Amino acid sequence: MAGQQFQYDDSGNTFFYFLTSFVGLIVIPATYYLWPRDQNAEQLRLKSLRKVHGRCLWYRLRLMKAQQSIIPTLKKAALLFGWAVFLLLAYKVSKLDREYQEYNPYEVLGLDQGASVSEIKKQYRLLSLKFHPDKGGDEDLFMRIAKAHSALTNDESRQNWETYGNPDGPRATSFGIALPAWIVDSKNSMLVCIFPVRFYPPVGTWWYRSIRYSGDQILINTTQLFMHFMYKTPNMNMKRLSMVLTAAFEFDPRSNKEATIRPTDNIQVPQLIRELGNINVKKKEPPFCYPYSLKARVLVMAHLARMEVSDDIEEDQRFVVRKSPALLQEMVNVGCQLTMMANSRGGFHAPRLVSIENCMKLTQMIVQGLQESKSPLLQLPHFEEEHLRYCVSKKYKVRSLQDLVSLKDSDRRSMLRFLGEEKYDEVMAVLASFPSITMDTKLQVLDDEDSNNITAGSIVTVTVTLTRKRMAEVVAVAKEDEEDGSDKGSESEEGEGNKDSPSERDEESDKQSDTEQDEIEWEALQQSIQRRERALLETKSKVTHPVYSLYYPEEKHEWWWLYIADRKDQTLVSMPYHVCTLKDTEEVELKFPAPSKTGNYQYSVILRSDSYLGLDQIRPLKVRCYNSRVCVCVCVCCDCVCCVVL
Repeated sequence: MAGQQFQYDDSGNTFFYFLTSFVGLIVIPATYYLWPRDQNAEQLRLKSLRKVHGRCLWYRLRLMKAQQSIIPTLKKAALLFGWAVFLLLAYKVSKLDREYQEYNPYEVLGLDQGASVSEIKKQYRLLSLKFHPDKGGDEDLFMRIAKAHSALTNDESRQNWETYGNPDGPRATSFGIALPAWIVDSKNSMLVCIFPVRFYPPVGTWWYRSIRYSGDQILINTTQLFMHFMYKTPNMNMKRLSMVLTAAFEFDPRSNKEATIRPTDNIQVPQLIRELGNINVKKKEPPFCYPYSLKARVLVMAHLARMEVSDDIEEDQRFVVRKSPALLQEMVNVGCQLTMMANSRGGFHAPRLVSIENCMKLTQMIVQGLQESKSPLLQLPHFEEEHLRYCVSKKYKVRSLQDLVSLKDSDRRSMLRFLGEEKYDEVMAVLASFPSITMDTKLQVLDDEDSNNITAGSIVTVTVTLTRKRMAEVVAVAKEDEEDGSDKGSESEEGEGNKDSPSERDEESDKQSDTEQDEIEWEALQQSIQRRERALLETKSKVTHPVYSLYYPEEKHEWWWLYIADRKDQTLVSMPYHVCTLKDTEEVELKFPAPSKTGNYQYSVILRSDSYLGLDQIRPLKVRCYNSRVCVCVCVCCDCVCCVVL
C-alpha cells in the first residue's frame, strides 16, 4: 500500500494561492458594506431638505459632521490599499508555473496521441541529438525525454503509466500544505504562538458584546429590567414610565462605555433639578436612586421642557435622547409579550393598554421635545407659548395641526400675523410636509367558505390599507372637492327625478348570481395569498420620510404603530405592528381570535405615530360574532353519526 507524504510549500507557490483567497474574502465584502456613499449625492439630498428641515438640530449636526469628518476618506484609503494588495497577489499567482500537471509522455516528446513505435523512436533520436547533455543540452529536460521514451516503448513502464499515471509505478499520496516550512520550524514556535494572540481581544470583545445584547441591540439586562417593572406595575403612568426608561443599563457607565459620569455632574445636575421641580429625587427605590438613572431622568425632563443645558452635559443629553426611542420600542415589545403570556397562561395581570400607549406617547414627546400637556402646534418653527393665544381664540379655535391646515388662507394669515413673510412661508412649508394618513379597513375570516360571517373562536383578519400623503395635497384635494360639489349641486337636483327608486336598485343588485360571488371571493383570496408571498420575498427599506424635529439630535424617519384594542376593557386585541416601510401605500394584516361568546363587540383600530404629536387616528371596528352551525349527518350504510360544523 502506498504511503503518505505531507509537503510544505518551500517554494511559496501554493502559499500565494492561499493568501490571495484570504485577502479576497476580506476585501470584496468589506468594499460592498463599508465603501462610503457618494458624498455629492448626500450633499444634494441635504440641500433638497434645507427648506423644510434647515432649523432641525439633526440637520445642523449632519452638516457639521459632513464638513469635519475624515472617516470616509480613511475608509476609501484602507479599501483601496486592500484592493492593491489583492491585485498584486493575483498578478503574482498568474505568473507562477503550474505544478502537479497530469503526466503525458506524448506531450513530452511532442507527438500526437497514438503515435506508432517507429515514430516514437525516431522522435526520441532527434530530441536526443538536440538535448543530450553531451551535446550541451538541458540535463533535466533530457531525463524527462528519456523517461517518456521508456514509458512508450517498454511494456512494464507503459503498463505502469496506463494504470498509475506514472512510468515508475504507484507513488506515495502527497498532501500539499499551503504554508511555508519555516512556520512549523521549532526555532519560530514562539512567534507562531504569539501572533494569533493579537486577534483574541477583538474576537473576545465581539463575543462578549453579542451575548449581552438582543437582536435589536438592546442590553438583555435592560429588557429584564423593563419586564420586571411592567409586571410589577401593570398600570404605569407617564412619570413612572420615565423613571423606568431612564433606569436602563444603556445609561450606566458600568454597562455601556458610551455613557459617562462627569465630575461636574455634582454641580450641574442638582441645578437642573431645582429648575425642573418635582422629579421624584427622594425616591429610594433602586435603580431609580442611582446616580446614572437620576442624571438620565433629569436630562430627559430638561429635553422635554426645552431647557438649555451647559456644553459639558449637552453631549450626554443628546446620547440619552438618541437612545430613548429604541428603548421605548423595547418596552412596547415587553408589554406585548406579557399580554400574550397573561392571555395564554393566566395567573397575573397583563399590562394595561394605557401603559403601552404611554410608551408610544413618550416616544412622540422625546422626538419632538415637548411635554405631554403642550400644544401640538409647538412642533412648528417660530411658535412659542405666547403665540398660542392667537390660535385658541374664539374667532379661530385652532388647537391642532389639522385645524390649522383646514383654515382658509386669509384667516390663517390673519391669525399668524405675529410672523413675518419669510417665517410664515417657512411655517407653511413645514406644515405642508407633515404626513396625512388615510386608513381603510376590511374585516374578514380568511380560509373560510363564508369569509364575511365571524363565528366564535375563528381567526379574524383585519386588512388595513394605509395611504400616506402630504398635508398640502390633502388640503388641495379637499378644496377641489368643495368646488366640484358646488358646481354639480344643480345638476344633481335635476337628475334626481330620473333616478331609479331604491327598491328597483335593490332588485338589480340582488340579481348577481352565487357563482359570481364565489368567483369574487376566490379572486380576493388568491390576491391575499399573493400579497403575503410577495411580502415574504421582498425586503423593503426602512427609509421612509425624514421627520421634522427641532430638538432631536439624529435624523429619524416616520414610523407608525398599528393595532386593535378594546378601549372599554383597556386591553390589546391584536399586538401592535410597527409599520416601518410606509412611503406611499402599505397594506397590513392584523389577526386576532374572535370572542368565544356570541354578540356584538366594539373595538378600535388605532394608528399612532412614533414621531409626531397630534396625528394619531382611531377608527371604530364593530365585530358581530355568531354561533357556529352544526349539521348532524347519519350514514345510511352503517348508521354512524357525524357532526359537520358549517
